[in-house]
Amino acid sequence: MSSMKHLLAAAAVLATLGHARADDINPERFGWFSGDWSLTVGGSGFMAPDYDGSDELEFRAVPILSLGRAGPAARFVSRNDNISFALIDQGRFRAGPTGKLIFGRDAGDSPDLAGLDEVRFGGELGVFAELYPLDWMRMRGEVRHGIRSHDGIVADLAIDAFADVTETVRISAGPRLSYATDGYFDAYYGISPTESGASGLAAYDAGSGIKSAGVGGAITWQATDRVATSLFGEYERLADPAADSPLVRDRGSPDQFTFGLSATYRFDFTVP
Repeated sequence: MSSMKHLLAAAAVLATLGHARADDINPERFGWFSGDWSLTVGGSGFMAPDYDGSDELEFRAVPILSLGRAGPAARFVSRNDNISFALIDQGRFRAGPTGKLIFGRDAGDSPDLAGLDEVRFGGELGVFAELYPLDWMRMRGEVRHGIRSHDGIVADLAIDAFADVTETVRISAGPRLSYATDGYFDAYYGISPTESGASGLAAYDAGSGIKSAGVGGAITWQATDRVATSLFGEYERLADPAADSPLVRDRGSPDQFTFGLSATYRFDFTVP
C-alpha cells in the first residue's frame, strides 16, 4: 500500500508540471523530455495458480505503471504489460525499457513445494517493443533477464485485437506465447538430486524452450477520461520444459487459468 501511495504522489508532482508557468522553468533543462506525456498508474487483483504449474488458485495483486508520450487517442493497455517506459514513441511503434517484480516462492505458498529450493524475491529487467499494424490490433513483445529470482531470459509475445462496442466499453482478445532459457526453468521447474530426496519428486533438469502458449481477453470500461477498469481472463498451456517437470506432472497441471479485475488512472502532463 505504501508503494502505491509513493507512486501516486510522484505522479501528482509530475502532473503539476503541465500547469507551471513557462518563465518558472528553464526549457534547456529538460531537453529530450519536453512535450506532452501520459503516466498510467493502477493495480490488478486476480485469481491465479498459487505457483507456476499448480492446479490450485490463490488471490494475487500487482501494480500497473506505464509512462510514455501522449498521443491523440488513448493507447491500448493490457494487464500483461509490465512496468515500462517508452524511450521511442512514434505513434504506431513504441519501445523502451521494461521491468517485472517477482515475488518469492517457497513451501509456505503450497505444500506441493515442500523440499524444493526457495525462489527468492527479485525481478526481471529488459526491453519491450509494441507495434500497431492496424488501427484495431497491437503486437507487443518483451525480453527480460532475471535478477536474483533466477538467472534466465524470458521472452513474451502478445497480440491483441480490440474493438469499441460503445463509446466507453472495449473488448479485446488474442494469443500469447512465452519462451524461457534453462536458467528460468531450473529455478521454477528443475529438481536437483538434493531436492529430489527432500521432496519425494524425481530429479529433473529442464533445458530452454517454449514456456507456454495460450489466449487472453478483456472487457474494459472507460469510466472517465482518466479512469479505466477491466475484467480479464487468461488461459495458458505449459509446454514440455515445464509440463514434463515432476512438480507439474505429479502435483500440478499444465493448464493454467487466471481471471480478475484491474483499475488504472491516467495523469497527463507537459514538460516545457
